[in-house]
Amino acid sequence: MENNNKELEARMAATIGVEVGPQRSWDPVNLPMIRHWCQAMGDDNPMYTNLEYAEQSDQGSIIAPPTMIQAWTMKGVTETPAPGSVPRTEEQPYVLDMLDEAGYVSVVAVNCDQEYFSYVKPGDDISHTMTIESISELKHTALGEGYFVTELWTFINQDNEKVAEMRFRLLKFKAPQQAQRPASADSQSNKPKAPQRPRPGLNRDNAFFWEGLKQGRLLIQRCTSCQTLRHPPSPMCPSCQSLEKDVVEASGKGVVHSFVNLHHPALPAFDDPNPIALVELEEGTRLVAGLINIEPEDVRIGMPVKAEITQCDDELTLALFSPVTE
Repeated sequence: MENNNKELEARMAATIGVEVGPQRSWDPVNLPMIRHWCQAMGDDNPMYTNLEYAEQSDQGSIIAPPTMIQAWTMKGVTETPAPGSVPRTEEQPYVLDMLDEAGYVSVVAVNCDQEYFSYVKPGDDISHTMTIESISELKHTALGEGYFVTELWTFINQDNEKVAEMRFRLLKFKAPQQAQRPASADSQSNKPKAPQRPRPGLNRDNAFFWEGLKQGRLLIQRCTSCQTLRHPPSPMCPSCQSLEKDVVEASGKGVVHSFVNLHHPALPAFDDPNPIALVELEEGTRLVAGLINIEPEDVRIGMPVKAEITQCDDELTLALFSPVTE
């Protein structure tokens, strides 16, 4: 297939190896943010939050979770760089902006690899620089044609010591256009066709769940080391960090642990309002699912429900929950 992107590729190639930044942190490394992170991730390592324990360790103090490194230099929801950050200049165009302008507006993250060189501790002032490490040739993937871009982020502390590196690879692509279907009586009418529900993001860890639904089974991942059930599926047990796992079939019976009736924004593929529940299965684990066969105002916490394996269209099967009637 002919590649007509020579000019674009030349412009992108000129950005490889050009360092941008640094981008600084809004705040020094601090215990409150470490605690929030650990609670969100379910990480109870005492080195991160237990001062007495940490002071008796070989580190002599609290350390931040290494995987938290990227969080320290994030701009925040306002996308405002922290004071002291060096912004990108016109002489440093961003490859992703170039690809957007060329029509490669879709994006999917491919992988993220981090390497740590020293521990980060409360009081450290972290900043990072970023360079484009590599850009692939034009690739033709199942998602569409596009380019794989690898960014290298280098994290340093207040003493200009490198504490970590992160390689972040993503694919910027053009989604293929849908083939034109022959006009039908329905398509010629003014009645719009109802949109389909979003497709799930499939990977090696969750494929079993969706295959089970196609077979009419609600499957839950189980750690074979400590027997803990977990959902959504993940590669590692959050309780014992084991990588050994299998699945069990759930009965589908449970209760509404929490719920919300989504009113805004209205989503065309869903009912309006859209009742969504956090269902606690009788096996003990929980999952988020839609509620059916009930008026939104009738949903109650603690209400018994059961799974209804529902084929939404030719490609999508979901576990929706309906109330258990006496």
